[in-house]
Amino acid sequence: MDKNILKENFENHGFITTFLETGQEVVEYLKESVNNTVVGIGGSVTATDLDLYTVLRDTNTVIWHYVSNGMDTRKASSHSTVYILSANGVSQTGELVNIDGSGNRLAYSTFGPERVIYIVGRNKIVPTLEEAIWRAKNIASPLNARRLNRNTPCAVNADRCYDCNSEERICHATLIVERPTVENTEIIFVNQDLGY
Repeated sequence: MDKNILKENFENHGFITTFLETGQEVVEYLKESVNNTVVGIGGSVTATDLDLYTVLRDTNTVIWHYVSNGMDTRKASSHSTVYILSANGVSQTGELVNIDGSGNRLAYSTFGPERVIYIVGRNKIVPTLEEAIWRAKNIASPLNARRLNRNTPCAVNADRCYDCNSEERICHATLIVERPTVENTEIIFVNQDLGY
């Protein structure tokens, strides 16, 4: 993870960047900087790994469909002041890539909250936008489909995207964020593998 390149390219695109060494440092950082507000969390293995729901609910109202599943919970996140998520692929050139099933994560990361926070482990960072898209489709999505017990070719084989038409497909929309649409959009880069 080249901090200088990431800082230059993402800050040149208008993002706020923070660099931390471990997931535990992320937890401590969020405990200090996110308080007395409404927090929405997008579908994220990284957030699960860091136990962000438990960490943040003591001083915030936290909305997360992993805890209370259903479309109402997903829609409630649209009213969050702070929205936390990760990315499926991140390019060193300064772009974030996410693939989503219902679109809630994509929508709330670009419109609605006052503050958006991406938590990005070093394993998600690749040199180019093309590689970030490839990573999102061929690494993150098959692993997520398998985790969600979907009967799709990528989940069964867990090796790549088959661009299937399965009813259980989790890839319905792909978003590339080149510049933040929420002014206060921060990327926390972590020098540790996190999530898929």
